[in-house]
Amino acid sequence: MESTPIVLVPGYWLGAWAWDEVVAALRADGHDVTAVTLPGLESADADRSGLTSSDHVDAICSAVESAGASVGASVVLAVHSGAGVPGYAVTDRIPERIAAAVYVDTAPGIGSSDPSDDAVELPFPGWEQLSADGENLDGLTDDVKEMVAGRAVPQPSGPTRAGDPLTNDARLDVPSTVICTSFTSEQFQEAAKEGYAWMAGLPELRDVTYVDLPTSHWPMWSRPGDLAAIIGDVAKRHAPSA
Repeated sequence: MESTPIVLVPGYWLGAWAWDEVVAALRADGHDVTAVTLPGLESADADRSGLTSSDHVDAICSAVESAGASVGASVVLAVHSGAGVPGYAVTDRIPERIAAAVYVDTAPGIGSSDPSDDAVELPFPGWEQLSADGENLDGLTDDVKEMVAGRAVPQPSGPTRAGDPLTNDARLDVPSTVICTSFTSEQFQEAAKEGYAWMAGLPELRDVTYVDLPTSHWPMWSRPGDLAAIIGDVAKRHAPSA
């Protein structure tokens, strides 16, 4: 069955490598997949000074346009965690190129996702600190934790302080799927009423589907096959007409 090209964007501290298992599963099922490394996250030595939210939005837009150009189609854009803010801005900037958006344990964010101080970067805090902060680590093996801790790089702070302005109401009609992993879909919808910036766009969307996938905040490692199947189903549902 024909499907729409897929673009995958990871959250804080991660590069395209975070999606390796998901990419492999999707390609094995016949999907055209592109995983993105956002500016400043290429390596520990990357220059993270001066980066803004627009740099991350620009990078995702470029990946979307490149992925769709080869087949003359729009794409499924899947974003994880902190990528929810720039991902939503992309649906505002080029909604005609987004066949569907998928939010992996995140939501369409507006504004600042992390109003931190003037530091250039946010280092990976380590798994013990993340657990203490309440992050769900269910299903993450020790080997995975060691691998991620070894490959994670500091998150550029600039892009987290303020999101791009949203001006295009066409974004509201982009079909969106929210994959709820560390919290249930009911908890997501209740939290959206509290006004958190990272999910501020959720109440305004007109076409939202919720999928529960109980596992960690990082399902690309704790349940990669199941995550790939859900994203792949979205791509098939939004395949270009023959």
